[in-house]
Amino acid sequence: MTEDHVEAPPGDVRRALVLHDRPLVVDLIELTLNHGLFVVRAAQNLAEAEAILAEWRPHLAVIDMDHDDSTALLGRLGTSNTLRRSVTPVLGLTRRGDLKTKLKAFDLGVDDILTMPFSPEELVARSIVITRRASGTDHPIVPTITLGEIELDIVNREVRAGHSVVHLSGIEQSLLYLLASRAGRVVTREEILDAIWGTDFVAESNIVDRHVRSLRIKLQNDYRHPRFIATVSGQGYRFIPTFSNLGWDSGQDEG
Repeated sequence: MTEDHVEAPPGDVRRALVLHDRPLVVDLIELTLNHGLFVVRAAQNLAEAEAILAEWRPHLAVIDMDHDDSTALLGRLGTSNTLRRSVTPVLGLTRRGDLKTKLKAFDLGVDDILTMPFSPEELVARSIVITRRASGTDHPIVPTITLGEIELDIVNREVRAGHSVVHLSGIEQSLLYLLASRAGRVVTREEILDAIWGTDFVAESNIVDRHVRSLRIKLQNDYRHPRFIATVSGQGYRFIPTFSNLGWDSGQDEG
């Protein structure tokens, strides 16, 4: 390993910088990256990102390529053009999945790009692959996260609730992780729509309710007596279980 490589902290825990101006998306990324043993620090603008880079030396940067400061941050990371002065690998996120957008991102120096909405398993897989490639060392994965009575298995895209095991679609998996990332707090329908599909997405008015209903059916969650996902009338939905048994100190508060 060369002296330029950023060493992993004890216990294989790695540091990830996230540049994104949607706090709910940041929460989703933070919970999901628990599977890759990442500690996350978020920035909403270039100044915050530069401060984190200077004092924290992250092993991974997850950058919203649609953010106004994305190109400037890539320049600070030394990834612009073909000159690689930094070994911090970059995973770009974009809501524009066209070829032109992806080619531009690669020209700017990102190591990989992920189109939103993304499935949690894709985020974990790509993050691990590019950090492994940059460091030249193995990167462990935590297959399951336990949230109260629910066990999330990202490898098999399954949820275990008691003795039941159900398989989720990509959108259902994203929705469950999104709600779980704010356990105990209300997430509005508008916030869900924006975080998963984006503000520019034109959809039927009940798309969020329809996917929540499908997820509840699979979890055998009776909306009248909810165990996992509760409806908050006139507001949105709340994930009931609290964080527990993550397997390492992720910095999440209990309760």
